[in-house]
Amino acid sequence: MKMRVYLTALFLLLSAAGLRCQSSGLPGADWQQLKSPEQAGWSQEKLDGIRQYVGEMGSTSAMIVQHGVVVAAWGDVKRRSNLHSCRKSLLSALIGIAVAEGKIHPDDTLEKLGLDDKPPSLTPEEKQATVRDLLEARSGVYHPTVYETNGMEESKPPRGSHAPGTFWYYNNWDFNALGFIYEQATGMRIFDAFYQKIAQPIGMQDFRARDGQYIIGHDTRFPAYVFDMSARDFARFGLLYLHHGEWNGVQVVPRDWVAASTHPYSDTESGGYGYLWWTGDSTSGERGEIPFPRGSFWAEGHLGQYAVVVPALDLVIVNRVDSDLTKRTVGKREMAHLVRLVVEAAPKAAQP
Repeated sequence: MKMRVYLTALFLLLSAAGLRCQSSGLPGADWQQLKSPEQAGWSQEKLDGIRQYVGEMGSTSAMIVQHGVVVAAWGDVKRRSNLHSCRKSLLSALIGIAVAEGKIHPDDTLEKLGLDDKPPSLTPEEKQATVRDLLEARSGVYHPTVYETNGMEESKPPRGSHAPGTFWYYNNWDFNALGFIYEQATGMRIFDAFYQKIAQPIGMQDFRARDGQYIIGHDTRFPAYVFDMSARDFARFGLLYLHHGEWNGVQVVPRDWVAASTHPYSDTESGGYGYLWWTGDSTSGERGEIPFPRGSFWAEGHLGQYAVVVPALDLVIVNRVDSDLTKRTVGKREMAHLVRLVVEAAPKAAQP
């Protein structure tokens, strides 16, 4: 009898905990999926159209999450694949934690940090770039680096053409140097740190520290840090930022860092750019040539990796393209159209 009472109490306690997690807009140990999106106000007809569009684009997996619940998902959302440049938004989160711990100071210069690269070495002017300049992709350092697309290499400005802090260029030298700065400051490998400080606290189901690898080159000291991650774990990361860096009452990433990271400091064709995050808003207030919802922000990677956060709708949209499964790619215009379709399908009561 006592055992039955104990088990009943334990069941009620666990149930209450599950309800608290659900009401917080966050998944528990596993994701909850809407049994009837239409009853929740979603247009089933439009969701069917989105499913068709996702297939036409060539995505290998995709997820729509609202209020922490999966509205729809397609493909193998458990399969780990290369996030490509979305790795930079993951590093931004780690740097924010290190800044709060006093281990990294955004206004330190490369000169103060004693940072240099292989010959042709950094010039005295280049060494005046700050950690913040690198976070904003405004360092003015156009030294050879690794893990660039052909387009990045072709559009790279000449060495010395722009002073630090004066010009935005999506620069893998900045991003790779930031990885080195993080590891030097904290004494931790990026992948171990991400697993311990972010993946575990937010309950990622598939990511392991060994799902990261370094890409090295002959012309630079600073390797790229490449992450493999599943769509459902990537959606958790987007949800963490939707909740201002908080997860079940724990401030995993500092709230002010999340706000600073997703604020635009430069204009781009799709809005703006923050601290290793893309933003739907621009510094000028003008709409980008490829518009995303106002107030939105996202992690973006080569071939079509996206986690788009739309705070006004409490919404996260993930798209993945696994190059081991397809030769197709999803461009920014296609992703912006997908986001627009999702917004149009969402419950009208949730519209801003």
